[in-house]
Amino acid sequence: MFNRIHHIAIICSDYERSKNFYVNKLGFTILAEVYREERKSYKLDLAVNGLYQIELFSFENSPARPSRPEAQGLRHLAFEVDDIEQEIDRLSDAGIITEPIRVDEFTGKRFTFFNDPDGLPLELYEGLEV
Repeated sequence: MFNRIHHIAIICSDYERSKNFYVNKLGFTILAEVYREERKSYKLDLAVNGLYQIELFSFENSPARPSRPEAQGLRHLAFEVDDIEQEIDRLSDAGIITEPIRVDEFTGKRFTFFNDPDGLPLELYEGLEV
């Protein structure tokens, strides 16, 4: 039996730019940062709201991955928020552009998309009632 998703790994093209984006603009917390000399690779462990969830990697000469239009594979990464307008304003203040708010036709919840520095689609989604 699976317990939960342990983490999501993201490979970036420019480590410092992506580290700045996820830490300083999105507000994720650094749990650990390691440089692996033999691989010439950084690994940054990030917490989202206190929970270890994202590993940010850098690798030399990693190939670009298509993300749009609707390429096969992981479609996007979604973050639950309580107040979507407040988060859009916070992102805007950090220079991050979001798409117009849409409404999920099945749940009635509002959501929007934005991109990380490598064009990875990220989503803000209003909190779910469980």
